[in-house]
Amino acid sequence: WKRMSKEKEFKMIEKKLLSVKELAYYLSIGQTKARELLAKEDCPYVCRIDGRIFANKTVLDKVVDSNTGRNI
Repeated sequence: WKRMSKEKEFKMIEKKLLSVKELAYYLSIGQTKARELLAKEDCPYVCRIDGRIFANKTVLDKVVDSNTGRNI
């Protein structure tokens, strides 16, 4: 994946919902792995709108913070 421009990176940090591509970039993972995470039944940060899939960044950050040092 390509590196985002500083402007796009800054806008992404301010966003409430992240697309699959933005989620992958934010977590430094591939888009396939990002989709796998969002497809899990118990995924607390998934948000579906009109068939599109997003990650709620606020909830995602809380999940990451609470799981630091453990595999998720």
